[in-house]
Amino acid sequence: MDKKIPSVTKLNVKSTKAIFKSNDNCGARQPPQQCLSHPRHNATVRTTVMGMATRVPFVSAATLPNHSNKYSRVAPSLPLPVSHSSSRLPSLSFSYSLALARRNQKGEKRVGPRFGVVAMAESRESTVLVTGAGGRTGQIVYKKLKERPNQYVARGLVRTEESKQNIGAADDVFVGDVRDAGSIVPAIQGVDALIILTSAVPQIKPGFDPTKGQRPEFYFEDGAYPEQVDWIGQKNQIDAAKAAGVKQIVLVGSMGGTDLNHPLNSLGNGNILIWKRKAEQYLADSGIPYTIIRAGGLQDKDGGLRELIVGKDDELLQTETRTIARADVAEVCIQALNYEEAKFKAFDLASKPEGAGSATKDFKALGEWS
Repeated sequence: MDKKIPSVTKLNVKSTKAIFKSNDNCGARQPPQQCLSHPRHNATVRTTVMGMATRVPFVSAATLPNHSNKYSRVAPSLPLPVSHSSSRLPSLSFSYSLALARRNQKGEKRVGPRFGVVAMAESRESTVLVTGAGGRTGQIVYKKLKERPNQYVARGLVRTEESKQNIGAADDVFVGDVRDAGSIVPAIQGVDALIILTSAVPQIKPGFDPTKGQRPEFYFEDGAYPEQVDWIGQKNQIDAAKAAGVKQIVLVGSMGGTDLNHPLNSLGNGNILIWKRKAEQYLADSGIPYTIIRAGGLQDKDGGLRELIVGKDDELLQTETRTIARADVAEVCIQALNYEEAKFKAFDLASKPEGAGSATKDFKALGEWS
């Protein structure tokens, strides 16, 4: 039976409580892949909104072409573009909220998006490799891991020596090109978890003058097209992680992948969202426990100040909550490593404006899995 990635309904931390029904007949000891394939998991999510119970059907998503018949539900099928034939890596992240029902001191229940708590079984520090550690979001993830030495041993992978110098030139920062599979092997040996933040970066064509009311035109450098970076580069990372026995991969992608005509696909004729979804599908088929975070528009703002919102299938793009601070995405990447229920999940992630709703901060005080 096909593996499936369960979708998650959009959740409002203040007013919505989602109860993900367990597999009554699966058995708690079954591996996640078996439970996910149970027909009940492809049926519905029961949602209680303002005291009213409803049943929300999962959206059936088609699969990307040119793979085996064992697909996970990642994105509707989109035709793949014609290949570009060279290679070179920049790093960009387009980029799930984890807040749960918890009780305050008065015993009242606060409701938020549901993730169950499963403490990490091992007491030793977990070694985590951040690829794209020289990028704006990657730097934040790497720094946050370094600030938690009792929990994590941080490693970074950057493309150039210059990037390594920019983030401190530490011995735990490796230089490698994700398009060259062999160059990333040393960085990934002995790693427990991998956080992928590599992405192609479109460049603005010379001559753009915003004072003249012009619209910028974009291009990708030779060898740095999304096909090489977001597909081949991420595939190389997934293959290396599988060979090295990595226990979990967190992949940061982007919302918008359900729309073939999304403007991001037209940038430099790179079809970036199509290639990103192809990499997501490959990860889902790899057998490695994964968490896919499809972030909204990334903002260079302080994190921990806004209420985070989870969605699916680009529903959040139809709302006003379509952006998120890079720092919040970084925190969610790390929190995804702490909870067993975060595995084998794919989410859209955005946030409310600052001041609208309660900031999602306490990721440890999470409610029980229903």
